[in-house]
Amino acid sequence: MPEETKKTQLAIIGAGPGGYAAAFHAADLGLNVTLIDPKENPGGVCLYHGCIPTKALLHFADVKHETHLAKDWGLEFKEVSTNLEKLRTWKEQVVSRLTKGLGHLTKSRKIEHIRGKAVFTGNNSLEITGKDNKKSSLAFEKAIIATGARSRPLPGIDFDHEQILSSMSALELQDAPKNLLVVGAGYIGLEMGAIYQALGSDITIVEATSGILPGLDEDLAEVFRKERKALLKGARFNTKVVDASKEKKKLRVTFENEEGKKEKATFDKILVAIGMLPNTENIGLDKAGIKTDDKGFIRVNEFRQTNKEHIYAIGDVAGEPLLAHKASHEGRVAAEHLAGHKTAYEPKAIPSVVYVGLAWVGLTENMAREQGRKVKVTRFPWGASGRAVAMGRKHGLTKLIFDPGNDRLLGAAFAGNGSESLVAEAALAIEMGTVAKDLELTIHPHPTLSETIMEAAEMYFGQATHTLKKK
Repeated sequence: MPEETKKTQLAIIGAGPGGYAAAFHAADLGLNVTLIDPKENPGGVCLYHGCIPTKALLHFADVKHETHLAKDWGLEFKEVSTNLEKLRTWKEQVVSRLTKGLGHLTKSRKIEHIRGKAVFTGNNSLEITGKDNKKSSLAFEKAIIATGARSRPLPGIDFDHEQILSSMSALELQDAPKNLLVVGAGYIGLEMGAIYQALGSDITIVEATSGILPGLDEDLAEVFRKERKALLKGARFNTKVVDASKEKKKLRVTFENEEGKKEKATFDKILVAIGMLPNTENIGLDKAGIKTDDKGFIRVNEFRQTNKEHIYAIGDVAGEPLLAHKASHEGRVAAEHLAGHKTAYEPKAIPSVVYVGLAWVGLTENMAREQGRKVKVTRFPWGASGRAVAMGRKHGLTKLIFDPGNDRLLGAAFAGNGSESLVAEAALAIEMGTVAKDLELTIHPHPTLSETIMEAAEMYFGQATHTLKKK
């Protein structure tokens, strides 16, 4: 039987980047906050099993990649080897340090952190099951649902987390399989493929659409193909996995291309990266009377309120894009709104980053074409950037998209290692309504990759300093 019911002003279910951001901001605004999550410290999938461990391992992969490039610069190495146990320990140390830091911040704000799984028992009440299966009840005035998302399995092929891996189980680094099939050429597939390639695995990527990151502008994809030839060496596009069966210690996989032709191949392991499913099942949404769409995402308004005004939803459960920084922003908006402040979720642009050398924000060229929208596109090749050439990144590209009617920046994209460091300036420029002349006249430090933004803006007016004049 549940214990006596506790009470709180604000209950937040889920302590990922959205949940803990909402909790911290709400506490700073003076609310009594209860944060409910199974983990010892806040962080959610992002910190424990997603963004942070992935980027830690991608840093390892980048350093290893640089050792091969460095031979052209005169830096000689013996054959670089990997100590998987040390790498795993280092990754876990990064996660531990950050999550413990969040635990300290939670306590410093006097937020009650309950370890357990919360389920709605009504539209103002929760039942919480702790680690020892002990149940308790919590009554709330307002609530925020921030339960995140999980990997989508292949139809008819379930994860066993030994040979058929999700992104979460892949990050455990059980071993480096000789042959790894990566299903999906989106964010997760490309990043995890790069990590396991650095570990020594032979990578085969299979993608149901015609190229990497479906919808990506072709000029950006071309840079990626040049920079990551080895990763895409065995890639199969317009191809689906229709069956996978265990054959001794291997996996026998059946592919089918767009023409219906089938082919079989054998792999040690499969990493499935075909998207995410919202964690909206088994949390009692029906008991709270909360509505979802046909994909299972919770319907919210510009304040992140559900159809029950005192219950909010943020992050992955509230729909795309499924990004940690979007969740954090939504969390702050929800906290401010439920605290009575005038606010709304209305970003002009949300940056997207794939940490293998791709980043973009706002309108893309493909999107403009699909919308029939007239735009002016400028491109500055990194081969004309002193900093890029000095770093061996001559294939990169900076691309800006403007409205020719008023010169405003509508979108920006970057391809090449280091792209993630450039996209925030473009996001701010779009939010501020910046025009081409603003970017052209803003003095950027030399030599840096950031100069490529300034020079791409110069090209809006005909020619950049470091490019040949068009005849």
